[in-house]
Amino acid sequence: MTSIITPSTSRATFAIGNEQTAKRVVDLLTESFFDGQAAIAAYEGPGGRWGITVHFAEAPDQTSIRELVRLVAGDEVAQAISFDTVEAKDWVKATLEELVPVRAGRFIVHGKHDRARVPPNKLGIEIEAALAFGTGHHGTTRGCLLLLDAVLKAYHPRRVLDLGTGSGVLAIATAKAQHRPVLASDIDPLSVRAARDNARLNGVGGRVQAIQASGFSAPLFAARGPFDLVLANILANPLRQMATPMARHLAPSALVILSGLLPHQAQGVVAAYRARGLVLVRQLQIEGWSSLLMQCAA
Repeated sequence: MTSIITPSTSRATFAIGNEQTAKRVVDLLTESFFDGQAAIAAYEGPGGRWGITVHFAEAPDQTSIRELVRLVAGDEVAQAISFDTVEAKDWVKATLEELVPVRAGRFIVHGKHDRARVPPNKLGIEIEAALAFGTGHHGTTRGCLLLLDAVLKAYHPRRVLDLGTGSGVLAIATAKAQHRPVLASDIDPLSVRAARDNARLNGVGGRVQAIQASGFSAPLFAARGPFDLVLANILANPLRQMATPMARHLAPSALVILSGLLPHQAQGVVAAYRARGLVLVRQLQIEGWSSLLMQCAA
């Protein structure tokens, strides 16, 4: 991949104690900027606290930002906002240099610089870091790969869906392991492009079909289903919300691998899918993240 030098940007970071307030702050900030003026990300951390990061195309009016946050989250959160500048940097090169190959069962996720270090009896998955989420170095991705490895040793699913594919790691791993077509989807067009590029890089471009879609809305899901195996490394709330539409797209005895969960969220996700006729088969916890293997009850 061609190196990309990202320009320096202004950044604001702060934390909020609960999900509802975090969502209200994100909504308010989103409404306050035109497209391209700011990029806003929110993520749940340990203990239920939410971190919010805002990157600005131009240096923001710090007083105005604090006032917007104060309207929803209060003065303490507003005053705790940290503003800084992110230096111009070739993030792709820097990230790749820091990564080492990650082993997960028969799979090894690696960058271009470690291509020669993959043993012949392993399945190498070469990922261009920084294109999208999912280099294999996150506990959620490793958990999914370990569960996938176990599943593919015992089953041979014909119809596979990688929902929220990110960089395409799970779709590529499945296509490499069993030489069958895999449907991959993501709501983010950049992730879809990254998944396609990575699939071609790994020699499975003809087996991995990556599409942009929100949830199960695209007609192709019905055309390619019902699925024997669904991989969904997303987040707890979207997984709970998608339990019903996902169940409608599953074949009898289908297997589902779910991840992106903090340990305290796993029980709620299991309950949501159990209510739709799935049972928990196995649970892994890696680096503070839980991954679940569930199956449609016979």
